[in-house]
Amino acid sequence: MFAFIGHWNEFLDPLIYLSSMENFTVALGLRFLVSQYSGTFWELMMAASTAAMLPIVIVFFFTQRTFIRGVALTGIKG
Repeated sequence: MFAFIGHWNEFLDPLIYLSSMENFTVALGLRFLVSQYSGTFWELMMAASTAAMLPIVIVFFFTQRTFIRGVALTGIKG
């Protein structure tokens, strides 16, 4: 799950390697949404951020049992 979140929110590597805007990641798309217009439309940014966050929340709900079990086991000494 941590690997998925890390790759989903990747910003710097795709900024270096990708040249066309059609291949940008979600984080790059959100950044260029701000710089594309002269002003920042906060309602569009919040809607796009919520849409970008939904896949991570869905993955967490499907892997919640394993994730919580791993967190609980790391706190046990012995």
